[in-house]
Amino acid sequence: MRITGGQVRGRLLASLRGWNIRPTSDRVREAIFNLIGQDVSGFKVLDLFAGTGCLGIEALSRGASRALFIDNSIQSIKLIKKNLARCGYESLGSVLKKDLTKGLPQKHLLIKQKFDLIFLDPPYEKRMIPPLLGELSDRDILASPSIAVAECFKTEILPEVLGGLQMVSFRTYGETKISIYHFGE
Repeated sequence: MRITGGQVRGRLLASLRGWNIRPTSDRVREAIFNLIGQDVSGFKVLDLFAGTGCLGIEALSRGASRALFIDNSIQSIKLIKKNLARCGYESLGSVLKKDLTKGLPQKHLLIKQKFDLIFLDPPYEKRMIPPLLGELSDRDILASPSIAVAECFKTEILPEVLGGLQMVSFRTYGETKISIYHFGE
């Protein structure tokens, strides 16, 4: 698994075999940035169900100013920190352990900022995306404008509108469907 664009393009990321982690493939990550734009300079990124951290690190490589990675697995937390170090982004990334099946963190200082780009890549077919999109829309953490990228199994149907989030496009790549939402102006 490699970074597909930006400052550390080609950098190899660590991954765990045998764990319950399904990293977003290089091909799908490249397609995501073709859909949302290659340059995310200055963006603040929220990577939910971060796994290996590849989506948020890809955004950092392409110019994002900060990234917050949230995952519930201690193995993932260690892996994200390792991958941030491999790319020299330790100072740009923060990692938080949280069970997102219970919603977003409520009182943590890191979640109080406004985010420009949000990645949601929960375990497939668990119906976790709509409640989290709703919570993102309802809380004051989305910048205006901002982009949310939801990754799910190809047959899962996501709502076209959820609060202030509007689906603007979706694409299918093998077993994976990517849905792009816009928030604000």
